[in-house]
Amino acid sequence: MSTTTPTPPNPLVKRPATLKAASLPRWSPLAVAAGSAAVAVGIGVAAGLDSRIQWGLIAAVLFLVGSYALAVTVEGARQARDRLATSLVWVMFLLAVVPLASLIYETVKRGAKVFDGYFLTHSMGLLSDEETGGGIYHAIIGTLEQVLLASVIAVPIGLLTAVYLVEYGRGKLAKTVTFFVDVMTGIPSIVAGLFVLSFWILILGFSYSGWAGAMALAILMMPVIVRSTEEMLKLVPNELREASLALGVPKWRTILKVVLPTAIGGITTGVMLSVARIAGETAPVLLLVWVNPVINTNPFDGSQGSLPLYIYQQYAAGTDASIDRAWAAALALIGFIMILNLAARGVARWKAPKTGR
Repeated sequence: MSTTTPTPPNPLVKRPATLKAASLPRWSPLAVAAGSAAVAVGIGVAAGLDSRIQWGLIAAVLFLVGSYALAVTVEGARQARDRLATSLVWVMFLLAVVPLASLIYETVKRGAKVFDGYFLTHSMGLLSDEETGGGIYHAIIGTLEQVLLASVIAVPIGLLTAVYLVEYGRGKLAKTVTFFVDVMTGIPSIVAGLFVLSFWILILGFSYSGWAGAMALAILMMPVIVRSTEEMLKLVPNELREASLALGVPKWRTILKVVLPTAIGGITTGVMLSVARIAGETAPVLLLVWVNPVINTNPFDGSQGSLPLYIYQQYAAGTDASIDRAWAAALALIGFIMILNLAARGVARWKAPKTGR
């Protein structure tokens, strides 16, 4: 049986040291948030602050200060700055989400009182705004037809303009088009309505109709579609264009078969954003479509109803029945926009280029 004598460590050779900085546990942000909320409630009660918004703002400030101070004490100044930036992002996110969630909750809560099948399938007819009953069927038809007509006008023009600016546009003409698109982006909706009113109704002598409102809504849609489509087309890699052109494919076919399908997801999203913008517009509808409490399915003849104008009109009446109808119509408008966005996501996923083999 042999024994080995252990070799003594060489003092000239430094052994690698394991360095591990102190760090806060993963649950520390939640603990700081809970503590900040409790302290904010105490401060609000002691100071007599009735607004929950004030309590939330105090809690947000305490959360930022507490997270930074705790991180400085345990992890050091460098990591503390990182945690402060992360905490600030979360606070800004909550400041954006809380009002939206509150709005949706209030709309669903108050709109559900009269939101039923009868409300969706009946018009106001001969009912006055002060009476109970009635519905939004006439306003739904008017909104759908006006938005559809505006989309038929604006989407092809916006897409072709964006394709020209990205793929062909050079020189003064492209700069001029870009300038006017930027100007149109900031045009108030009532200005678009006044333009169509002066040209279509006052000068040419046509009557109020859904078609007149659709033309004004199309003016509001076009710059949004152009800008969003332009940015999506710029994101398409040039290598795809070059590969297609190297195979002898004409440029127009490259754009049609390669560029547009690659950017279809973003383009669809931009179109839906423009639709969401015009679906809630009231000023052009009030100027050009006017008010009609009965059903009119012909957008080219006579005034029509519209959901945004219906909401305004019912809320302005001021009675309990009309205010309930206004909230229910707002709920229907939110549902309409949500359905459009879900449909757009489905189309974008369906038409998106397939990855992998």
